[in-house]
Order: sequence, then structure tokens, then C-alpha cells
Amino acid sequence: MTQTRTLVLIPARMAATRLPGKPLLDIGGVPMIVHVLRKAEAAQIGRVAVATDTAEIATAVAAHGGEAVMTRPDHPSGSDRIFEALEKLDPRREAEIVVNLQGDFPTIAPGNIRDVLPPLADPAVDIATLAAEIHTEEEASNPNVVKAVGSPIGPRRLRALYFTRARAPHGEGPRYHHIGLYAYRRGALERFVRLPPSALEQQEKLEQLRALEAGMRIDVTIVDTVPRGVDTPADLETARRILGTRV
Repeated sequence: MTQTRTLVLIPARMAATRLPGKPLLDIGGVPMIVHVLRKAEAAQIGRVAVATDTAEIATAVAAHGGEAVMTRPDHPSGSDRIFEALEKLDPRREAEIVVNLQGDFPTIAPGNIRDVLPPLADPAVDIATLAAEIHTEEEASNPNVVKAVGSPIGPRRLRALYFTRARAPHGEGPRYHHIGLYAYRRGALERFVRLPPSALEQQEKLEQLRALEAGMRIDVTIVDTVPRGVDTPADLETARRILGTRV
């Protein structure tokens, strides 16, 4: 992977229904999106930029020394947004790997961002992502916790067979909490965004199933912890405590 040019893109928009204006919410005097930006920069895997449709987000990123690119407001998903950003930022097609990092992961460890890359050392892998082992029944049964189901192919590595909101797989053995951080080969991202939504994707409300249904290979790195996403006011307070700040 040392010769691979990697671009880390963070999609961010203001239209979250449960926590309006989420990317600009204050965590210790710094907007949440800037915390995510700094974690991505600390991972030191490549160029980092925020892809947004909101001028206020771009302004906040620039004010803290980051790079932002404006994208159309009508994208149906973060994957579509980062693809537009990729084409704008890299018209010479120098980037080979594109990392999609959610803008509501302010507490993610830079090491976990790096952890998403190793599966792509295998040329058969199209997309790489992360998961962590589930340790509680509540987590295993919670439909808001997406489970990665896959075949072990090495230490801390799965080949993904399915993703589901259901409690799966059945029986004794580990279950894994999927973490929504992805690394795409450039060609895989191009193919993915041009595919129509698939039947299982629409049923489960999980975009990554589109790739599996199209025969694309997704491998999963198993990490120790799940970064806490920020979707509610309680999540925001938790993030402030984890980062050692309150406002």
C-alpha cells in the first residue's frame, strides 16, 4: 500500500433530522466536523478533504486550516457525494484508493482509520471496511446496530457475506458490529455509484448490500472498539466527555 495514492473524503451536510446542524455543533470550541478532519489528518494516510453542500461547513473547515469541496445538494448518499468530490479534487485520476469517513465520528481513533486499508493489499478486494465484536445481547438484538456476517480468512479479517440489522448469525460464536468506514478502489467506487439500488439494500436500508448483490468483494478488518457516532443530544454529550470538553 505504500505506493498507493489515498484520498480521505468526509461527507457532511446540515440536513440531519435528529440533530440539525450536526457538523457544526460545538465540541470544546471546535465544530464536530473539524474534530473528524483532525483525526483523518492524524491517520497520515493521504490527502484529506470535507465534501459538503453547505457553505457554512466549508467556511468552518477552511477557518481551521482544512480543505473542503462543494458538492451538489441532491445526492442520495454519502457515497455519491464523495464520488463527485473525487472527480473535482482529482481530475488527473492520481488517487487509487478513496476512504469514506463519516462526518459524525469525532472520537474515532486515527489508528482505526488506518486499519481500513490493509484488505486492499489483496487485488481481489474491491471495498474494505471495519467491524468490532459484539459483547452484549442488547447490541446483538438492536436493529440500529448493523451486523457484518462473514467468513474468517485470517487473523482479524473477514470476507463479508452479508450485512443485516437482524441478530445474526444464529447459534454460538462471535457476532460483529459493522462500522461505517469504507475504503474503495477508485474503480470500485465508480462502479458502485452507477449501480441502481438493489432489492436487499432497499429492504434492509443498507447501501453496502448493493455492492455484494453486484458481486463485488468486501473484506472486513476486525478492530477492538466501535467509534461512537453522534446522532442525538445524548451522543453529543458523550462525545464531549470522551474528548474531555463540555460547553
